[in-house]
Order: sequence, then C-alpha cells, then structure tokens
Amino acid sequence: MWIAWILFFGLLVWVFQGTLNRQSNPNQTPTIALNSEGLAQVTLKRNKWGHYVSAGTINNESVVFLLDTGATNVSIPAKIADNLNLPNLGSHYAETANGRVKVYQTTIDQLSIGNIILYNVDASINPGMDTNEILLGMSALKQVDFRQSGKYLYLTELR
Repeated sequence: MWIAWILFFGLLVWVFQGTLNRQSNPNQTPTIALNSEGLAQVTLKRNKWGHYVSAGTINNESVVFLLDTGATNVSIPAKIADNLNLPNLGSHYAETANGRVKVYQTTIDQLSIGNIILYNVDASINPGMDTNEILLGMSALKQVDFRQSGKYLYLTELR
C-alpha cells in the first residue's frame, strides 16, 4: 500500500512539474519559420509572468534565455559560463538592476534561438547571478528585428 501511495505522489509531482516548466518557459521548442523574404523567424510566447523565455544554444550547448532589452550585453551566470568554457577577456564594472557589480567580458562564438543564429556576440560573465537563465541583452537583440504583438514576440534575422 505504501509503495502505491509513493508511486501515486511521484506521478503527481512529475505531471505538475511539467506543467510548471511549460508555464515558466512556453518556448522550450521555439516556433520557427521563414518569412516572405526567406529570412529566419522565431515566434515566442510570453510566459505567465509576462516575460519572454526561450530555449536556445550557446556554442551548440543547450541554454535558457530570458530576453532583456534593458541589458546592454548578454549576461551569463558564472556557473553557466564555466560549463560553457567561455573565455574571460578581462573585467570591468557594470550597472545592473542589483547595483554595481564586477563582470568579466567574453565573446560567444555562436548563439541561437530556433533557426536564428548569431556569431561573435559580446557578453558578460556575472558571478553575482544565481539563476539558470541567461539574460539575452541588446548585444544579441540588436542583431535581429523584433516586434511584439499581443502575447507574442517575433524575432527575425537581419539581412
């Protein structure tokens, strides 16, 4: 009887965790297309908190992005940067939502969301970030055209 109850509760946790993950990141597999000009386009759905979160890659490794037009650069938590083997190209101070912090400059060779691929993207490694999401800032977003309509954000590669 105990084993049956444990299995039942384990199944409930598994089902509800999947639901929570989809609410947090409804773009685990971003919707991709080519527009009328043949340019790559990705459609992202806003999550239940009003943010655009998406699966993507950095140097062919899976990551999760939180789009942040208020961030100058892509900002990567140090623990993720270590796993990605990103180079440290020197330090500087940056003003963040949490105040002034010492960050480390790096360059991402290849970054992708869906079928949009960006190369040589400036980024910062932030040792103070304690999250599993990478802030996709303007150093990446300035390389795409983006527009919002309702609960959707459309990213289109630039020529």
